[in-house]
Amino acid sequence: MRQYDVCVLGSFMKDLVATAERRPMPGETLHGTGFAEFLGGKGVNQAIAAARMGARTAIVGTIGEDRYGEEFLELLESDGVDTAWVVRHPSLGTGVGLPLVLPDGGNSIIIVSRANAAITPADVEAAADVLTASTVLSVQLELPVEASRAALQLASTAGVTTILTPAPVGPVDRTLSDFVDILVPNEVEAAALTGLDCDDESQVPVIARKLADEWDLRGCVVTLGSRGAFVVDRDTGAEVWIGAHQVATVDTVGAGDAFCGSLAASLASGAQLVDAVRLANAAGALSTTVNGAADSAPDRATALALLDGAAFSLGPPSS
Repeated sequence: MRQYDVCVLGSFMKDLVATAERRPMPGETLHGTGFAEFLGGKGVNQAIAAARMGARTAIVGTIGEDRYGEEFLELLESDGVDTAWVVRHPSLGTGVGLPLVLPDGGNSIIIVSRANAAITPADVEAAADVLTASTVLSVQLELPVEASRAALQLASTAGVTTILTPAPVGPVDRTLSDFVDILVPNEVEAAALTGLDCDDESQVPVIARKLADEWDLRGCVVTLGSRGAFVVDRDTGAEVWIGAHQVATVDTVGAGDAFCGSLAASLASGAQLVDAVRLANAAGALSTTVNGAADSAPDRATALALLDGAAFSLGPPSS
């Protein structure tokens, strides 16, 4: 047995969230309808989601020596996440995110990386013990690509299952594919990686297969928000649509991270990819019913309750 179920290499972002009826036009000052502060960042969100699913979880990353950094350590430790490999940067502050949330729950986010951008391959190598002592490693692209590659390579070489969320969307260093087992893009990211449009649901299986083949993956999961997800599992040969859950959405910030953290935890427990995606889909849906990012992740019992009461579609979502 490995010491940890899930290790997350990722970002810490203090979210300063504004709500408004619409996005401002260029040059416009717009009155908002609300404001709140939350702790987030893809790394933190995924680590807490994994821990709430019952996984023994650790996180690797960089924060500032400031109040926001202290808040993160307190939150993570309260959820049982091991923070021993979190580096405190002496001069750069903890990262911040500036989401704008619309009435339908949709969001746009500006991130300022700050201390997140200071993590180096040397910092990652200093955390080799935890990276190689985990069953699953989850990585995103909010950190410098050199650090992400170093972590994926260390873990992959040690036989750890590696998951990459290619977000934020943008050009992806394809050398990462040598060390990735499971790729989890959303529809925007999948389109950017393939040049194909996920709006046409007949193309989604084509996109997932294309990524699985080109990246030589064990699995690819294309997440489609309210339209569910499509899974290609090369280990079992399964290709499956997972239908969405109907929930009262108030805020989609962090939903993808709740999905990925739950996915990592389920895979670490020994679940097959399709079953892991089913539970992750429930976790992601539930996270949209709560404001905020890290705090919106549900626990395992709540996700299982939604899953047990759900009827799943095994075909494309109905129009």
